[in-house]
Amino acid sequence: MKKILSFALIILLFSCSSVSKFGTGVDITFDPRTIGMQIDDTIMQKNLTARLALADKKYFLRVQSEVLDGRIFLSGKVDEPEDKIQITKIAWETKGVRSVKNAITIKGQSNFKSTAKDILITSQLRSALIFNKKIKSRNYTLETINKIIYIFGIAMNDNEKKEVINEANKIYNVKEVIPSIYLVTELSRNKI
Repeated sequence: MKKILSFALIILLFSCSSVSKFGTGVDITFDPRTIGMQIDDTIMQKNLTARLALADKKYFLRVQSEVLDGRIFLSGKVDEPEDKIQITKIAWETKGVRSVKNAITIKGQSNFKSTAKDILITSQLRSALIFNKKIKSRNYTLETINKIIYIFGIAMNDNEKKEVINEANKIYNVKEVIPSIYLVTELSRNKI
């Protein structure tokens, strides 16, 4: 009976999300996490999204979250610093959270020109990761805010992690690179 319920949960999760991605933004065909870890992260992300929407509907529209092995990465734009603090608090109150990285910006801190530059930086880095054969580019979420690159993902080994950071540092006009890259061996329930 337990196996049937587990199988039904997996089928439900696949039908509620795209075929190749779970809620964490990491492509499951390259994802080194166990199915159980992927399900836990997906449930945590859905829980966080629901709680943000209940707190204030604008959070649902303006804030993006990624969850990887219980680590939450937040991005987006909000109106006031108090909103950013409230969202961070809600993320920390999520059951099973191990850490929270907050890359949310306050509206008015950037303009059209800086936003366009940030999009260009992210596109250049995404292309560099795709063309670098030493990197599984699908395992990374990228966000650039005011010329600061935030990288969130799973590296198969330390060399891949260094290669991703190196590619980010090569991009012109980048102020800082903030990696939240976890090695497969650092995952909480690693079975590889």
